[in-house]
Amino acid sequence: MAALVESGQGGAPETLGVTNVYLVRHAHAGDRQAWSGPDERRPLSEKGWRQARGLVDLLASERIDRNVSSPALRCVQTVEPLAEARHLPVEEDARLLEGHDLRDTVSWLEGEVALRSLVACTHGDIVPGVLTAVEAAGVSLPAERRWAKASTWVLEFEDGHWTRARYIPPPD
Repeated sequence: MAALVESGQGGAPETLGVTNVYLVRHAHAGDRQAWSGPDERRPLSEKGWRQARGLVDLLASERIDRNVSSPALRCVQTVEPLAEARHLPVEEDARLLEGHDLRDTVSWLEGEVALRSLVACTHGDIVPGVLTAVEAAGVSLPAERRWAKASTWVLEFEDGHWTRARYIPPPD
């Protein structure tokens, strides 16, 4: 395995070796039915903001080169504290939106993670679809799959293949 040359505050390493997708489900955003505006504009709740700030410590030791989010406000807000702590912008990408074609999302993630480690903040329908694709590629996943709000799946990628997956529960 190639050594990682840089610690991951946004610079490009010379040799990547293992790269990761930190697949984050957006933090708590209140009740969808109680929200009267467009769902893509639904913000985080107070609990969600606590969870979003908790991701900074939860991922503190992880190498992150990019911070990408679904354009939905609750997703963008989930990774804003992490972006600020890492001095990275929050990049929005519609391939992480709820209801997006999963084949397109997975293909895009594979292309991105081949180049750098990234956070990808998305929705509760995208996470299980990505996990299914990673499992179909030969990665062993636990029988009980979870994707609680503000939780993270760390999906390792090496030499063009998914190699490992681990679950990180949401911050308190």
